[in-house]
Amino acid sequence: MIMAFSFPPGTASLLEDIDKKLMVVLRDGRTLIGYLRSIDQFANLVLHKTIERIHVGKEYGDIPRGVFVIRGENVVLLGEVTIEKEMNLPLKKVSINDILEAQRREQELKQEQEKLMAKALRERGLSYIPDLSHDDMF
Repeated sequence: MIMAFSFPPGTASLLEDIDKKLMVVLRDGRTLIGYLRSIDQFANLVLHKTIERIHVGKEYGDIPRGVFVIRGENVVLLGEVTIEKEMNLPLKKVSINDILEAQRREQELKQEQEKLMAKALRERGLSYIPDLSHDDMF
């Protein structure tokens, strides 16, 4: 006899993902990949063997983070990572130093573009409010 468990929507449905490898995108823009070890009624997560994956263009790098506790309110997106999905990434893996350098350059370019935008708007008598998205939090 096969028993099918039907979980109600919400955090209880994550119980079936315990011990699976998950990718979690946080509200601040970080991407974490690790094994789900625990979850509570507030959707707080505990990931084991966690890495932080940084994407810049068509490249990515992984930074080992170990055990990671995530408050449920900070989770934007969560999904299972399978071996097939990881093997078919259309991205090139680079070293941690290379990806951090690429990320630094990308942030500097963005800041320079914001300065130019602010200057152009000021010249036209307008004010500029910079983008306060997750990229500026690091």
